[in-house]
Amino acid sequence: MQLTTTSNDNLPLRVGVFDTLAEGLDYAARGATGCNFFSERGRPAHSLTYREIRERALDLGLRFSASGLERGARVALIAETRPEFLITFFACQYAGLIPVPLPLSVNLGGREAYVARLAAMMQRGHASVAVTSEEMLPMLEEAARMAGIERVGSYSDFAALPYQGGEIRPLNKDEPAYIQFSSGSTSLPRGVMVTQHSIMANARGIGQHGLQLRAGDRATSWLPLYHDMGLVGFCLTPAMAQVSVDYLATTTFARRPLLWLQTLSDQGGTIAFAPTFGYELCLRRAAKVEPGQYDLSRWRVAGIGGEMIRASVLQAFADRFADCGFDGKAFLPSYGLAESTLAISFSALGEGVKVDEVDQEAAARRDLALPASAKRAKTFVRCGRPMPEHRIEIRDARGKPLSDRHIGRVFVSGPSLMEGYFRDPEATATAMPEEGWLDTGDLGYLAEGELVITGRSKDLIIVGGRNIWPQDLEWAVEKIEHVRAGDVAAFAVPDQDDSEQVVLVVECRLSDPAARAALRREISAVVQRSAGVSCEVVLTRPNALTFTSSGKLSRAAAKADYLAGRISDLDGTLEEGVYAMAVGAE
Repeated sequence: MQLTTTSNDNLPLRVGVFDTLAEGLDYAARGATGCNFFSERGRPAHSLTYREIRERALDLGLRFSASGLERGARVALIAETRPEFLITFFACQYAGLIPVPLPLSVNLGGREAYVARLAAMMQRGHASVAVTSEEMLPMLEEAARMAGIERVGSYSDFAALPYQGGEIRPLNKDEPAYIQFSSGSTSLPRGVMVTQHSIMANARGIGQHGLQLRAGDRATSWLPLYHDMGLVGFCLTPAMAQVSVDYLATTTFARRPLLWLQTLSDQGGTIAFAPTFGYELCLRRAAKVEPGQYDLSRWRVAGIGGEMIRASVLQAFADRFADCGFDGKAFLPSYGLAESTLAISFSALGEGVKVDEVDQEAAARRDLALPASAKRAKTFVRCGRPMPEHRIEIRDARGKPLSDRHIGRVFVSGPSLMEGYFRDPEATATAMPEEGWLDTGDLGYLAEGELVITGRSKDLIIVGGRNIWPQDLEWAVEKIEHVRAGDVAAFAVPDQDDSEQVVLVVECRLSDPAARAALRREISAVVQRSAGVSCEVVLTRPNALTFTSSGKLSRAAAKADYLAGRISDLDGTLEEGVYAMAVGAE
């Protein structure tokens, strides 16, 4: 199979300088670059140039239009990593319809919970039509019935509709582009209304400023296309910059993470992003990797985002793959969220991971990120400066801006901000209490103009007036033998004295009671050493913890399951009074 070329010989590179997604695809279609999809074995399965994507999108757009869908109608799409998703997404742009990507995941509590989640999302998005592959159609049909949506079918069903009487009526620069659901925790995700203006501003900032895209760049991605980092970072931005992309399905990466590196090596990929756990998963499978087995020397941007960044994991990755040509200076920490389309800030290219070591006591007790002068230092990763035309402020609980190195809530402003949550004015007012500014819900500080994220405000544990970051406890416990990354959730519940009791829920695969008892003692000791607090250790079954559609641990869901008794200890050591007291406090 012939894959798309890396560069366009006769088409000048234009990065995000278009008014709409349709206009950007029109330009990209004049070249020979495009999208390539690889199988579970890492072999080329499908290849489409942007010209072919445009032609098929225009054809499907005519059929959508001829079917009587009103301009602005919402089209729900299960966002599988396959050509049909891209074609249908852009068909909506040409037909004046608004695509609503839905998650592809049956791990959100099982099949029934997943179907119910799809139905609720379609209801929130007020979808008129639902489209997916033949394989996913039974579940989508069930969800559509629950949501009261009659028009549901496979890609081939809609491609077979008559086109007579249809018209191409592209969404214009003042209209919406799509609805992006944020990755929710215990509550249903909200639909972020992304406008043509905001997606183009973000694609321009990412391409021109953050990545400084140039001729010869080629992207490689396993990121899910229903998540903002996958959709914006590795679908829409590349199309708006005429960059070819090589795709692996997210499920393929989860099973065979080293295929990501193999694809980068084989295709000469220069740009790829992942949350920290993506790099960690590669590390775990790297025992048999031979020196020079991959050629990663052309990988100039190894981006990190989507969750708290762990410098130690990235250093270990750089060390392990140095003999494959990987340069640790390629790491590019960044920060963003769906409510700002995707990106807010980027580190400087070619500098690698820059850490900020702060005094742990000052951070914990005074919300100050003072440079460390004692042994007990806390390390954070700098996420760089805001993109042009974007601003970041750190504010206190009253909304007053704070000066450098004061920890507070992260507010952002700029042309990438969402219009609001779709048909949810109350949630929009909460997230955007001041015109032009978004309360991200994250905690952080500015250091010499660079953003440092310290965690989510709702997850912060406060014991005795001291701040404890849950990820610190989780990362410390994950280093223990028999505990895997992603097996731990830390949170706090009120105890009998109405103070905070720290709880560590740990998925456990040990069957021997004595071994579990030893593990329990070790977890308690590690938490005491790392944070100076006692904790309730809950050893529970594997797969008990909940993750969002983007793969982030949901501490809120873990806490809710604990309080409701849905998470139980394998040895039955939890006191009934803890549940009763906590549920009462809830």
